[in-house]
Amino acid sequence: MKKIFPIIFLLLWTESGALYGQSLDCGSTQGKTNVFDLAVWTVDNNTDGLLLKAGADYGGEWTRDISINSWNAVSLLRPDVAEYSLWSVTNNKKTIGHQYWDKIIWVIAAWNHFLVTGREQFLSQAYECSKATMLQLEDSVFDKTYGLFIGPAVYQDGIAAYDEPIYEPSLDDKSYVLDHPNSHDIKCLSTNAIYYQAYICLAEMAGICEPTAVKVFRNKAKALKRSFRHYLFNKQEGRLYYLIDHQGRKHEYQETLGIAYTILFGLVSKSEAKKIITNAYRSDNGVPTVWPCFPRFSKDKPGRHNVMIWPHVNMFYATACAEIGMMNTFWDEVNAITRLTLEADSMPNFHEIYTIEGIPSGGWQCGQLWPALNHQTWCATGMLRIYLNNIIGIQPVASGLKFRPIGSEDGTPVVVKGIPYRNALLDVTIKGKGSHISSFKVNGKESSPFIPSLVTGRIEITISLN
Repeated sequence: MKKIFPIIFLLLWTESGALYGQSLDCGSTQGKTNVFDLAVWTVDNNTDGLLLKAGADYGGEWTRDISINSWNAVSLLRPDVAEYSLWSVTNNKKTIGHQYWDKIIWVIAAWNHFLVTGREQFLSQAYECSKATMLQLEDSVFDKTYGLFIGPAVYQDGIAAYDEPIYEPSLDDKSYVLDHPNSHDIKCLSTNAIYYQAYICLAEMAGICEPTAVKVFRNKAKALKRSFRHYLFNKQEGRLYYLIDHQGRKHEYQETLGIAYTILFGLVSKSEAKKIITNAYRSDNGVPTVWPCFPRFSKDKPGRHNVMIWPHVNMFYATACAEIGMMNTFWDEVNAITRLTLEADSMPNFHEIYTIEGIPSGGWQCGQLWPALNHQTWCATGMLRIYLNNIIGIQPVASGLKFRPIGSEDGTPVVVKGIPYRNALLDVTIKGKGSHISSFKVNGKESSPFIPSLVTGRIEITISLN
């Protein structure tokens, strides 16, 4: 029998200003017009026992999917599912497993999992697993000449994500990036950004588990940041390079996930970040994953990983925009993905990919159009990230939850009930909009915008913004 979890309710606005407030159930998506409820339903519907699958048409075996989904929302909303799934992609809890180049993102998810759950045994094991994996990767895929890590971009395991000479036309029947030999020594923006943040998270873990190692990890992070900014950032023009290929040539494509991670992890300053976002290309339906179009693709045949919209990428990008106060761009992305989710098909659905015209599609790769896939988990958890971390403003720390809400776009009240946090359930109401909290009440009493980790029972939080 499927486990019944706490029910989450949401009052949500749409661009027309209409309100939706309906409960989560475990049935079909028929009639669901609430994108928050739909996202929670998608997570639960894609959970097999305690294993979180990548989507309705996928299994659960990708380290990056499980890590991103846990980090986005699942560690908070479904902690047992997240923990089981995180361990499922390791080698007996000793090292992180699966595709080597971006598996280090697991470290970021593991640290976040500890922050929201407070599970010390998990942290102890996760630290040893993370440290051992990082040592392996430093030994095998660190380019000392550049001071950067080699390997494809985060989640970009399809060759449609790369231009020549990484893509080899004679191998056009090979969709897997590593089947193209020139991909083996590339150094990518998003991948090096997550290595940097993994070092930061390892330092935080070490602060609890092995204090003598804190300085070691922080120094490695500083060194990587210097190399990152030297080779992958054009400060004068305000843009980031997608990658450096095996010949040392910089590919001047816009990699949206790399931009998002660069900003979120503090690899550029706030002013630098604003210039990068200002210079970025955006379609009417959101920022494409890689822009512009590679020569072998076109508007009629867009590349699967090229000029397509992957909603989980857009949600990270939106979060980065919120982080630097570019709220118009934040809402453009959130509204675009909400619209695609609710209106691009006959039934609400977090499709894996859309064309920049807003049509669900798998995109072109290896001379064929790939199918459009349904109910993708990281698209759903990306939307949950937006509501939980930005609109409601939940910011986990080891001692509790800080709040930095922005509210709704037009000030319409947002109400979320039953958010599980350790031994408590949080009912949160946001009134107004903006970054300034004029009132923060806990169970009717004025308080600082913080919930201690030791709270228990049902907690009512009312936040007023102006």
